[in-house]
Amino acid sequence: MSEANIVLPPLSATEWRILWGVLGSALVALAYGFYMVWKVLSCDPGNAAMQRVAKAIEDGAMAYLRRQIKIMWPFILIIFVGLYLMYTNLYLGNTSLALGVSLAFLAGVMASYGAGYVGMWLAVKGNVRTAAAAMVSFPRAMEVAFNAGTVSGMFTVGFGLLGATIIFLIFRESAMRVLVGFGFGGSLAALFLRVGGGIFTKAADIGADLVGKIEVGIPEDDPRNAAVIADNVGDNVGDCAGMAADVFESYEVTLVAALILAASTLMTPEFQAAYGSQSSAFALKLILFPLIIRAVGVFASILGTLSVRLKEGEQDPMRPITTGYWVSSASAIVGIAIANACYLHDPRTGAVDWRFTMVSGIGILLAILTLWLTNYYTHPNSRPVSETAIASKTGPATLLLSGMAEGNESTVWAIMLIGGTILSSLWVFRKEPVMASYGIALAGLGLLTTTGFILAMDTYGPITDNAHGIFEMAEVNDERASRSLSWMDAIGNTTKALTKGLAIATAVLAAISLFKSFIDEGQLNQLGIQVNQPKVFVGLLIGGAIPFLFTAFALKAVGRAAFFVVEEVRRQFRENPGIMTRKVVPDYARCVEIVTAAAQKELLGPGMVAVATPVLVAFGLGAAACGGYLCGAILTGQLLAVYMANTGGLWDNAKKKIEDGFLGGKGTDSHKAAVIGDTVGDPYKDTAGPSLNPLIKVMNLVAILIVPFTLHPMTHLVRGIIVCTAGAILVTAIALSHRGALVLPKDSHS
Repeated sequence: MSEANIVLPPLSATEWRILWGVLGSALVALAYGFYMVWKVLSCDPGNAAMQRVAKAIEDGAMAYLRRQIKIMWPFILIIFVGLYLMYTNLYLGNTSLALGVSLAFLAGVMASYGAGYVGMWLAVKGNVRTAAAAMVSFPRAMEVAFNAGTVSGMFTVGFGLLGATIIFLIFRESAMRVLVGFGFGGSLAALFLRVGGGIFTKAADIGADLVGKIEVGIPEDDPRNAAVIADNVGDNVGDCAGMAADVFESYEVTLVAALILAASTLMTPEFQAAYGSQSSAFALKLILFPLIIRAVGVFASILGTLSVRLKEGEQDPMRPITTGYWVSSASAIVGIAIANACYLHDPRTGAVDWRFTMVSGIGILLAILTLWLTNYYTHPNSRPVSETAIASKTGPATLLLSGMAEGNESTVWAIMLIGGTILSSLWVFRKEPVMASYGIALAGLGLLTTTGFILAMDTYGPITDNAHGIFEMAEVNDERASRSLSWMDAIGNTTKALTKGLAIATAVLAAISLFKSFIDEGQLNQLGIQVNQPKVFVGLLIGGAIPFLFTAFALKAVGRAAFFVVEEVRRQFRENPGIMTRKVVPDYARCVEIVTAAAQKELLGPGMVAVATPVLVAFGLGAAACGGYLCGAILTGQLLAVYMANTGGLWDNAKKKIEDGFLGGKGTDSHKAAVIGDTVGDPYKDTAGPSLNPLIKVMNLVAILIVPFTLHPMTHLVRGIIVCTAGAILVTAIALSHRGALVLPKDSHS
């Protein structure tokens, strides 16, 4: 059944109490976030020099985000109007529902931007306070950094749960028809924040490293480097705002997918035959159960963050973070089991149906195994990182080869874990195949049950990176505190890689759940996706190619922007010799301006590809071919994303391992080779790789939104106009990507 036709049974008093309780849990998340804001802001912001550096970073980050939002609003409004016009034709005589889809889309965009904005706002306040706390003690710095990261996690959870619950409270029995718009808005905003922020942060980082570390031989974050402020601004717009929006859309889309699947699959004739007169009431319980899981996750995340405490004398920040995650995961499983026991009983027997706890637990187990796998491939003390660092003794080529090999290997085990999760969920519901897809959706929910903690763990990374940068740029003379911040920064790279691994795994599980909704919308349950049909196979090929085109756009954008940053930093060193002797202050603003302009210029192309290509395939080749397209995009997107995230994180920590004294430390040939590896890996792990996560979900949601219209009778002229328009948008996206080419055609042989 399509969600466009779903009308839920009337909500009873019990369901209303649950919805109000879930709304209350969202408010608890926001209240805890505000408490952490107060706690972080009450900390010492450091000396005047540290505050000046922090203010420059904050001003640059906020200016960039405001400019990006200003540029994106026309594009968002066009889609808003387009959705309203499309769904006015679908919901004839009910314009309120069409307006609801459009408004939900707008709300999803605003919530995603809001999550990114709040997370970044406190990150730029928390970085300088973390640096100041490091002069007191290592545990104190760890506490401040993680508390600041917690704000991002709790506001993301609060906004996501608040939005979905309000839609239920307003639209009631018709909520299923509106929720997909909310998920689409969140995913699209996340895509833009991820791409734009990723281009900004990595162009600045590469430009700063190539000139500063390799050519001039000065330390990272040395105030003589004109690109250091842009580099630290980029950490916030990419790793804070971008990742918060990314995790928000993962959180929201897994919830939307589970709700839609519960409504569409569980109200089929097969389900009604299995549960008889109790089918409607039981289906309504299963629809609300995902909201209960999300509410449980709020309190589990709070317990986890409260458990992150570093003891005096301890030197590994990963231990308390890991402990906190275990506490969060264990409390989530217990909470889900209690909710299951109190709320979900098999109406045929009256016994508690523990299968729902089992599949949610499978998702939590996948999260734990994904964290372990990512930690193995990216932790500074792991075998892959150590082996890659040793490979630097023979130059950058062998270091790059070693890192690429480890990254390729990690994709195999990552996809095996996801495959095992899917099969395990199917096994749990082996006696009721009609509920199998719902089980997979619950596994996806389980994976991100502790989203508040997961995002706190991620945001901790850029905060410590910025704190180390502020410490160096302010030229504070405290070797012990500097070492503490450097080690926290290295572990932050691992926590960021862990979160990316979880986001990618979530993208696949959510995509599978959404794919089932696409099959229902496209009326393909009987026909299926037959890849032996030429059109379907062509759709599969196109879908498999799109992630490569998308990452090509992102990598080219970073490379071009980094080129101009390198040229600018070189120019300043060349024309102002006083910079090296500290008599002249570099023009930091010029580098910030360069990467800001580059990120904005390159922003539209990837978004246009994500929206236009499913339309082109669906109307040009048919619904089944669009299904093949989605299959190809999900597979290659997941493999590329894991490869890029893990390889980039591994190269980064191999560099940091050498900088901490391994193989002779900074200034050696091994260090220079590792810096090259890090610069190659930067756009892998922080731009192209993570952007594939929202890309996968945007394409799935676009396909769900448009596929009902492909089934309506239309003339060849109308279909041709739609196909040509989508094709023109795709060509424009490619042209925009090539617009910034460094070599003009007439100069190609010069």
